[in-house]
Amino acid sequence: MMESGVPVCHTCGEHVGLNVNGEPFVACHECNFPICKSCFEYDLKEGRKACLRCGSPYDENLLDDVEKATGDQSTMAAHLNKSQDVGIHARHISSVSTLDSEMAEDNGNSIWKNRVESWKEKKNKKKKPATTKVEREAEIPPEQQMEDKPAPDASQPLSTIIPIPKSRLAPYRTVIIMRLIILGLFFHYRVTNPVDSAFGLWLTSVICEIWFAFSWVLDQFPKWYPVNRETYIDRLSARYEREGEPDELAAVDFFVSTVDPLKEPPLITANTVLSILALDYPVDKVSCYISDDGAAMLTFESLVETADFARKWVPFCKKFSIEPRAPEFYFSQKIDYLKDKVQPSFVKERRAMKRDYEEYKIRINALVAKAQKTPDEGWTMQDGTSWPGNNPRDHPGMIQVFLGYSGARDIEGNELPRLVYVSREKRPGYQHHKKAGAENALVRVSAVLTNAPFILNLDCDHYVNNSKAVREAMCFLMDPQVGRDVCYVQFPQRFDGIDRSDRYANRNTVFFDVNMKGLDGIQGPVYVGTGCVFNRQALYGYGPPSMPSFPKSSSSSCSCCCPGKKEPKDPSELYRDAKREELDAAIFNLREIDNYDEYERSMLISQTSFEKTFGLSSVFIESTLMENGGVAESANPSTLIKEAIHVISCGYEEKTAWGKEIGWIYGSVTEDILTGFKMHCRGWRSIYCMPLRPAFKGSAPINLSDRLHQVLRWALGSVEIFLSRHCPLWYGFGGGRLKWLQRLAYINTIVYPFTSLPLIAYCSLPAICLLTGKFIIPTLSNLASALFLGLFLSIIVTAVLELRWSGVSIEDLWRNEQFWVIGGVSAHLFAVFQGFLKMLAGIDTNFTVTAKAADDADFGELYIVKWTTLLIPPTTLLIVNMVGVVAGFSDALNKGYEAWGPLFGKVFFSFWVILHLYPFLKGLMGRQNRTPTIVVLWSVLLASVFSLVWVRINPFVSTADSTTVSQSCISIDC
Repeated sequence: MMESGVPVCHTCGEHVGLNVNGEPFVACHECNFPICKSCFEYDLKEGRKACLRCGSPYDENLLDDVEKATGDQSTMAAHLNKSQDVGIHARHISSVSTLDSEMAEDNGNSIWKNRVESWKEKKNKKKKPATTKVEREAEIPPEQQMEDKPAPDASQPLSTIIPIPKSRLAPYRTVIIMRLIILGLFFHYRVTNPVDSAFGLWLTSVICEIWFAFSWVLDQFPKWYPVNRETYIDRLSARYEREGEPDELAAVDFFVSTVDPLKEPPLITANTVLSILALDYPVDKVSCYISDDGAAMLTFESLVETADFARKWVPFCKKFSIEPRAPEFYFSQKIDYLKDKVQPSFVKERRAMKRDYEEYKIRINALVAKAQKTPDEGWTMQDGTSWPGNNPRDHPGMIQVFLGYSGARDIEGNELPRLVYVSREKRPGYQHHKKAGAENALVRVSAVLTNAPFILNLDCDHYVNNSKAVREAMCFLMDPQVGRDVCYVQFPQRFDGIDRSDRYANRNTVFFDVNMKGLDGIQGPVYVGTGCVFNRQALYGYGPPSMPSFPKSSSSSCSCCCPGKKEPKDPSELYRDAKREELDAAIFNLREIDNYDEYERSMLISQTSFEKTFGLSSVFIESTLMENGGVAESANPSTLIKEAIHVISCGYEEKTAWGKEIGWIYGSVTEDILTGFKMHCRGWRSIYCMPLRPAFKGSAPINLSDRLHQVLRWALGSVEIFLSRHCPLWYGFGGGRLKWLQRLAYINTIVYPFTSLPLIAYCSLPAICLLTGKFIIPTLSNLASALFLGLFLSIIVTAVLELRWSGVSIEDLWRNEQFWVIGGVSAHLFAVFQGFLKMLAGIDTNFTVTAKAADDADFGELYIVKWTTLLIPPTTLLIVNMVGVVAGFSDALNKGYEAWGPLFGKVFFSFWVILHLYPFLKGLMGRQNRTPTIVVLWSVLLASVFSLVWVRINPFVSTADSTTVSQSCISIDC
């Protein structure tokens, strides 16, 4: 199938067929979604005339041709019956697994052969129950289908694309094009009309404006195809949870990461864990893994208490269907908790549960109070032995299973989901790669213990706000038409505890409700670090099943500069390279093995390539071959924990592809952007899921200093990616699988910190103009006035139309604009310098964990001002612009009436800067108008030095002007 070059249909698995020109049949020319003629005809008869993937309407000429050619031909059911003998709906097996299975067909005594054969046998046993509903219908005789026909919902799509109405999108696109034209005319005027009296100011302003226009293009055009999506959870249940049959919903492994329990309160982490354990999902399909990267005994003991409290909390949530299922946030709701609750026992049980939770909180807070001071001899466990993690930088790997395998059940005797504590091994001299390394350790541990086909990762402060969130994601991942090429489903981030005005744009609404919707219409949203459900196969470096593989050299970093490199012509070599590409494991040379026969050679190559890619764990390697998940049959249950300890050891990743091509990618503190980018480069697409009830909610650092440090970390990660081999400017061109609008979006994510340089220069220009009496714009003509007016109007109209199709409020847009300036002149500026210091001088910056407040009554944190150097540049800009405004008015009063006209333009730009920095000024003053003295001193000092140097040098006053002034002074007769 791979050698034929003809793609297979995503619906039935058949070849898509050829059109009249002898080329592969293509139904959608926007995204080339593979669908065969028969399935295409069936969709037309069902009334679906838009692409399932991108939502674009099919070509009208193609619709007419198909309708004429088909007439009253057979329906989709007949098409399935003709093909049932070849198993057309069997779930795709990755080509790597097929290759190794073929290698193991001969008899032999190899251990690797036994592992592969046991995997094959298990796959064959599980193949029948894992088939889809359409596949079962193909095997049942027609008369029996008539008798036992399922609900009609079961055969319908689990999700649908709702395109933005043309009445909203067409004007938006038209204004974008018009704004581009106006920008071209505007820059033509600016370049051809220099200001000779202030040439330096003029040149600086033009360079800044050109960069701003470039940034706008990078940010605007990835929003060209915004889409909305709708899911159908009832259809998911009808298809995979049929009464009287085994539950076929896919299992999910949850990852929760935490580092420092003093900055990330255990109560917050515990609420996240409890919300996961109480999900509306089959308990045997849920496993929760807690990564404690700080090896803190406080985290471990709090999980012991949490596991015990979960025995009461989980049945209470499921009995009364409460939302949300995090107790802290459920009990703090200021709503009528009796609404929709008709059970007479609810009030009594709720009061009892609230009392139990308060007692549980007391126990957790007692643990936190005890942990404030570490004993000199270190912590000791209840059995008297020393806690293995007393030295967080030098300790063995630790795993503890609290629920699930231990047989613990809830108070009603029902099974509970698995809860597993994991702290990977830490040793001096090893690079542990921070959060990305911790996530990769969880990938391996979960593969050994549970091996769910899907993984959902959450930050410790992001609890499950919608108990059906996993079902929402499964509507995409388990849809046979949509899910095959989906690497992850990303949910938007929503936050609690933010002040009503959202002073520092913590909600980030513009990004989550505008930009991400736009990306969903291209190749999918970027991965934002939390609230994301992954396809485990995508994390292992496999390519999407429907994509034809290409040789490894075409996707490597060196080939990105030479995309035209020729592929090998030998078909067998091409086949072998294509197989290896799916694992990114083309690391063994056939000709180097001379002492083995053909069978032994093939087996050794297969095992060695897997081990050099995934590491030396036979149990883990076998789990990577199981596309539908499940623990390997060859694994000994008594040794699973020992094997899990082995895969989180320090040296396990050495000389493997972990962090390079597999799992979370290393090389940046924003490993999320890098990981998603690599998946999109392989040809995967992602999905943006926005249920009406937010799926997850978290806490944001509402304090100004903490917020700037958070933005600094994000910007530093972008600079690191820009300076790495994974830079979207040159990486991944060889395969041609990353769409160009998607590439623009990724380029925007890594170059935006560099906007800080022109931004800080542009924010200084108004003050300079007021202090010197010069201006960056010459006297305006009628044409120039029209251009300026057209530019401002296009900016306003673009924003209004964007708000119209996205549903974002104008206040959110304005807050986002303000913080773009605040973050740009502070955190982004520091990130650029730190990034270059790290690259040129090797000076690494420490990862700062953002503090999460457990209780933020009356937004007390909002008014606390903490000293940080990030506060100096924006404070300096504020002071300089205020001084400039005073100086400008003073100068106008001295010069008379003629000076007031030019003053208006200068003061307008200066007020523009002050207005954008106003939230920063308000935050700097605090509740009691107190600001750290050192911030004021440094800012006044810099502003004074800047002004004195300016008066002394005054570089923007031409020599001719100086001479004229001096001559006029000499000619005065005193």
